[in-house]
Amino acid sequence: MLKRWPGFVLIIALLVMWEIASKTGIVDSVSMPPVSQVFTTWGGIIANGELLNYLLPSLGRIFSGFLLAALVAVPLGLLMGTTPFIYRLLEPITELIRPIPASAYIPVAILFLGIENEMKVFVIFLSSLFPILLNTYSGVRGVDPILIDTGRTFGVSKMKSLFKIILPAALPSILTGMRVSVGIALVVAVVAEMITGNSGIGYFILDMQRIFRVAEMFAGIFTLGIIGYLINFGFLKVEQYFLRWRGNTGGV
Repeated sequence: MLKRWPGFVLIIALLVMWEIASKTGIVDSVSMPPVSQVFTTWGGIIANGELLNYLLPSLGRIFSGFLLAALVAVPLGLLMGTTPFIYRLLEPITELIRPIPASAYIPVAILFLGIENEMKVFVIFLSSLFPILLNTYSGVRGVDPILIDTGRTFGVSKMKSLFKIILPAALPSILTGMRVSVGIALVVAVVAEMITGNSGIGYFILDMQRIFRVAEMFAGIFTLGIIGYLINFGFLKVEQYFLRWRGNTGGV
């Protein structure tokens, strides 16, 4: 964490410049209130529980969709990487659906699932699926064949080889895919809540903009930044724990 101090200094400097620009009239203080006012408002809506009431539904949707995606994508990626028939079966539809922007799923999902929580979780699940799937497949295909052949020499069955050799070797790629996916899940959740929501942090931000409570709007945006940073930081710690066998690689 201490190694990141230059980045934190830059953030503080930008916030100070924002404060000065707003108070001196360089920017419109109505559309862009001083940072001090945003922070004061932020503290108020945290203290009265308003922000938490909007944030918790978003976090529930994000992690529900993400966990469902991981439960589906990791086994499928392992199968695609180890079974040529499964790869040939799923590769065309994967490459057909994967490039579609996540927001384009929302109108279709509304037709089948309505505008309630199920629709949002489904869209998050679908958008989170492919980074995990493709990273799992790539990780499996990147496993050194010598490791697998050595295991077979010692009598390791195909099933044991999958869990004892292939999965641990592919784990760095799988965790990278998960870290990318959870960031996508956050973005898609906010977009879905802005389009069809009546709860969630995305709805809160848009609603505050509509009724011109600009300080609250920026507080919601800042909250998204903090949540995104904490989720990414948490995943880095998870990676460090599960990949501790690699030793200190000089990372964050």
